[in-house]
Amino acid sequence: MMTGRPEEVQKAFAPYLPRLMIEDAVRAALLEDLGRAGDITTNATLPEDATAAAVLSSREAGAICGIGFAKTAFALVEPSLKFTAFVKDGARVERGDTIARVEGNARAILSAERVALNYLMHLSGISSYTAKFADLIAHTGAKVCDTRKTIPGMRAFAKYAVKCGGGANHRFGLDDAILIKDNHIAVAGGVAKAILAARAYAGHLVKIEVEVDGLTQLEEALSVGADVILLDNMGPELLEKAVKINGGRARLEASGGIAFDTIKAIAETGVDYISTSKITMAAPTLDIGLDIELT
Repeated sequence: MMTGRPEEVQKAFAPYLPRLMIEDAVRAALLEDLGRAGDITTNATLPEDATAAAVLSSREAGAICGIGFAKTAFALVEPSLKFTAFVKDGARVERGDTIARVEGNARAILSAERVALNYLMHLSGISSYTAKFADLIAHTGAKVCDTRKTIPGMRAFAKYAVKCGGGANHRFGLDDAILIKDNHIAVAGGVAKAILAARAYAGHLVKIEVEVDGLTQLEEALSVGADVILLDNMGPELLEKAVKINGGRARLEASGGIAFDTIKAIAETGVDYISTSKITMAAPTLDIGLDIELT
């Protein structure tokens, strides 16, 4: 069962992944791969005017992300290549499903192959891993969300992949939301002092989240109007107590110890979000291959 329609994912994320942003990243990857002399193996073995058609197919079940990256890789190497996608980002696929087909100059197809697959496999891996977590808590009101623990330079893309897998996004950087963590609290002199200082500093449109490690800190955060409270490393029993104390006043986020065998019980406590770095840092790539169609 698909989590969210692909059209909704693409519409929601259009501002974050403009075409030029994708092109810049893919162009840099192609330059890294092709270097100064181009694809010397392909150029040495294939005639300049050879043509071919190839299919990109999934070798295991998963959630697809990165179609635009693959298409861009082929287009940047040779604009005349015809790329046809059979699924959209966010779609679930089974083993053997055809994802896309590309046809035209054979040298161009093979020269762009690895960059296209690297993006497609990596981003689909994140979306597929996220989908596994999201499916486990689909019966609750909680959403699994990412963190800032991402490969440098890939954050916007990784967070897009999380959305494609049915997850939610946390802040994109240090500049779009305030998250007061334990080290901030230690230096500031307490939860309330840190929140009040942040409130005085930030504009009214900036949300303030604070990390707490117990119910006493939770009550302190609620007393000064924190918007979101991160409940760090609390088990389901303590999380249930926190949800009751909160009474809907703030949004609650659980973090720490999140795994496939723990997330269901955590979500069922009534928290709003469950954040984990695993979906961007531990996700295995989705196995996707490109094969020349033989006629």
